[in-house]
Formats: sequence, C-alpha cells, structure tokens
Amino acid sequence: MTRVLMLTQVLPYPLDAGPKVRAYYMLRHLSTRHEVTLISFVRPDDREDYLEHLRSICAAVLPVPIKRSAARNLRAAAKGMLSGQPVVIARDDVPEMRAMLRQLMAEWNFGVVHADQLSMSGWGLVAAREAAKFGPRPVTVLDEHNAIYLLARRMSEREPRVARRLVMRREARAFRKFEADMIKAYDRVLVVTAEDARALETLAPGMSFPVIPICVDPDQVAPVEYAAGGPPTILHMGTMFWPPNVEGVLWFAREVFPLVRQAAPAARFVIVGKNPPPEVQALAADPHIEVTGYVNDPTPYLAAASAFVVPLHAGGGMRVKIVDGWMWGMPMVSTPVGAEGIAHRDGENILIAGDATAFACATIELLTNASLNGRLRTAGRSWVEEHYGWRTVYAQVDAVYDELAHRAGLN
Repeated sequence: MTRVLMLTQVLPYPLDAGPKVRAYYMLRHLSTRHEVTLISFVRPDDREDYLEHLRSICAAVLPVPIKRSAARNLRAAAKGMLSGQPVVIARDDVPEMRAMLRQLMAEWNFGVVHADQLSMSGWGLVAAREAAKFGPRPVTVLDEHNAIYLLARRMSEREPRVARRLVMRREARAFRKFEADMIKAYDRVLVVTAEDARALETLAPGMSFPVIPICVDPDQVAPVEYAAGGPPTILHMGTMFWPPNVEGVLWFAREVFPLVRQAAPAARFVIVGKNPPPEVQALAADPHIEVTGYVNDPTPYLAAASAFVVPLHAGGGMRVKIVDGWMWGMPMVSTPVGAEGIAHRDGENILIAGDATAFACATIELLTNASLNGRLRTAGRSWVEEHYGWRTVYAQVDAVYDELAHRAGLN
C-alpha cells in the first residue's frame, strides 16, 4: 500500500459535473489499494456533509477555500499577461494552498502525488518539490480530463465577438505552452480518450499517454422510468458556467428548437444546470423553454424527458453527460464533437447529427417514434454497463501505479 496525495480543483462530490465524476471514482478506486489523502479547493456552496462523505473514502480530506471576485480576476489577468500563464491558472495561485502543501509534505511521506486536471498540475509539482526537501521525491501522476489547449483553440474559433476571440486566442496559445511544460514534468499522464492522447503527443513527441475513460457506477444507479403522457420534452443537463455548454444550448435554442417545434408544436426545451449566464436565462422568455439552474435531484426532469440533447461544438475529453445519460436510460442526440472520444453506435444507442437541420430531424424522431425511443433507452443502458463501469475499467490504473512504484523502488 502506497500513501497517495490527490489534488482536485473542485470538490469531487456530489456527482453533479463531469470533472467530479472522474475524480470521485478515481478516488474510490485508488482507496481500495492505497492510503489516499485528498486536498481540494472548496467553494462556499460545498457543504460539510460532502466533506464527510469523502472522509468515509479517504484517509484524510483537507479543504482549501478558493475565493472569486472581480478584483482577483483582474489581478489574475495582469499576472497571466505578464508571466505568459493562462489567466485561469494564474487565478488559482492561492497562498493557502501553498502553505497547506508545505506543511503536509513536512509531516508526511507520500509515494505518489496525483494531480487531477491540468488546473492542479502546478500544485502537484509544488507538492513534489516540497516533499523532496524532506525525503525521496514522490512519483507524479497527472490525470488530464481534456487536452486543454485544443479545447481553448476550438472555443476561440467559434467565438463571434472580435475582442473575446482575441482574448481566447491568447489563452489558447498560453495553454499550449503551459500544457506542454506540465505534461513533460510528470512521470505519467493519463488521458480519457485516444483523441486527447494524439493531441498531447503533438506537444510531447515520444511520450505515451495511457487512455482510461471516465466511468460511472451503473451497479448503484437504476435507469429512470420514463413518465410518458406529458408534453414532448427535450432535456439538456450540464454545468452552465462552462462556455461550450452555453454555446451549445444557445445554438440549440436559436437554430434547432424552432425547427423541432414546426413538427412538434407542443415541444418543450428544459435546461438544467448550475449558474446559467444571463443569455441562457433570457431564453426562458419563450414559454416553451424552462431554465431551472441547479437542482438537487434531477430525477423528475429525467423522467419527463422524451429526448436528451448534447449540442456541443467545442470540447475535449469525454462528455460525461452521455455516459450518465446511458446510465439513466436516456434516448440521446449529440453532435459529433459531443460524442467525441466515446465508444458508441450511431442509430443503435445514440443519434449523431452535425448541423441544425439534421439535429432537429433526429430530435423529432425521438419525440415521435416511440419504438426508436425505447430501443435507444435499452441499448444505451446495456452499453454503459458493458463499457463504462468504474469497478472494471479503473483496474487499468493499477498497472500505471505498479510500473511507477517499481521504477521508484516503492514495492
């Protein structure tokens, strides 16, 4: 058994966002073989019972409050511009995290430092350097949820506003350099899709990147029973402060939904997700569109959904909402980018459509073709049980850890 330090940018519980799902089940798996200490940034809405749940899995959970304000954002922007760092990386340079790592490394000997997401990669290296002052340097693992430079570049290419596009291009260039530096500094870098592995290989030729997909727990989550009989309802679920989700929802509402309503005038579009920006909230002016914000229990919305849509045109890694949707038994329509990196069968367990007309036609099929709707629900659930259960797939992590431990003389 190895003592592992895991670092997360978001508290990995409850499981209401993709990054949390990845980190949570990775934490669950690592804790079956190792003694894991979790250090995580926390926000004001992270409750004590969330921490207590994680303490039931980990040897210790150490929260570090993260503060957001307009003044801090301006300072981060200035620091990022002067240093060449991405602004969102500079924003999370929190003295409390540095102090926590310095104290912890002086008191404990860790064999592995496991940084979750690129945003925590710098902190993982800080932890390793601090540890080396008191004993052997721990081996380092970086779990890349996305090839971030590629995500940033795609977002900049789709930004219609000139000023924002220039800023986003600058961030994409900064991320490319930062990401290249970080992956070269780690002993092993995990990715969630083969597409991410290929993208990172362009930054670090000769490096290998084990592909371990994001997984869920279908053994513990039953499919949601469809409550037929209400108006045809189209559901989107996802954190609404993530720009690709915002862009995708706006595209669906403005370009796809009007086409759907020509064939299904009673159709409704329901948008569920935390912190929707003003432009998404404004969609609710249409009586056929509902914007809920964050909901503690999405089950009623899932039960009412005739179709579950993933209208993304920018992104990287895996869209956990598709894997979750299969687990819940949802019939889904996605863009090709939305389904990128996920093993799927178009027409059998999901419908894939690229442009507005095709996406509308696929959505209408799910609203009007009960047989197809039912087949996709059943097939999707079977697919996630076979391919995306964490208890089976995350055994691949053991081989990575064992190889690193052997190389470092930890076993």
